[in-house]
Amino acid sequence: MSGVRGMWVAVSVCLACGGGGGASTDATGESVGASDGEGPGTATSTASGADPSEGPVGGGEVCDGEVHSGEATYYAADGSGNCSFDANPGEPMVAAMNNVDYAASAACGACVAIDGPDGSITVRIVDSCPGCPQGDIDLSEGAFPMIAAKELGRVPISWRYVSCATSGPIVYHFKEGSNEWWTAVQIRGHKNPIATLEFKDAGGQWQAVPRLDYNYFVAEQGMGPGPYAFRVTDTAGNVLEDSGVPFVEAGDAPGAGQFPACE
Repeated sequence: MSGVRGMWVAVSVCLACGGGGGASTDATGESVGASDGEGPGTATSTASGADPSEGPVGGGEVCDGEVHSGEATYYAADGSGNCSFDANPGEPMVAAMNNVDYAASAACGACVAIDGPDGSITVRIVDSCPGCPQGDIDLSEGAFPMIAAKELGRVPISWRYVSCATSGPIVYHFKEGSNEWWTAVQIRGHKNPIATLEFKDAGGQWQAVPRLDYNYFVAEQGMGPGPYAFRVTDTAGNVLEDSGVPFVEAGDAPGAGQFPACE
């Protein structure tokens, strides 16, 4: 696979960090929701943030300044769901977000730190729960007992968005069926929630790509045959730029950088 030449650019500084988050299912513990090219390259510049080669880092709070409250429930999660991530039954620390806070997939891949009656955990959002009230989070069956007795089924929580403890660069995943005339790209492995994706067109201009509720950025008229130049912005305003990203139908192309954790 061709490498990616990238440029890591931080365009904002975290001035006030805070956060919040929540989860939900029904009283039985069942989910109510959908819990249904160029040569090898490296980042040419790195602003603030950890070197991905140093291993997993994160846990710093994303700068949204908000603490959320709601209730937690649980369901038989396997890592798949409306966010269109691959199933990973060996990853128990995942959850489905209520439909309001899911925000048409804006919460996908985000990490939330949850405080419950008997403990605290951090989970990654992989699904939506349309039947859950705002503030609620539907936890995986393995995560719920870490904050409360499983037999309770539903408990009050408070939560906040935090940076994921991930290592390595972000990954561009191309949806099956993508081509130069209809191109769907998903961002994976990101430390902070993704706000926007842009690609550079044949004229050298950045074009914003709409994000759909199943967590793909879809260019209905296509992005051309590739390789591509992408610009990704997280919810804290940090920017990653990659060039020479090869087209890999139904596959992955790694970027060259990672967002910094907001501490």
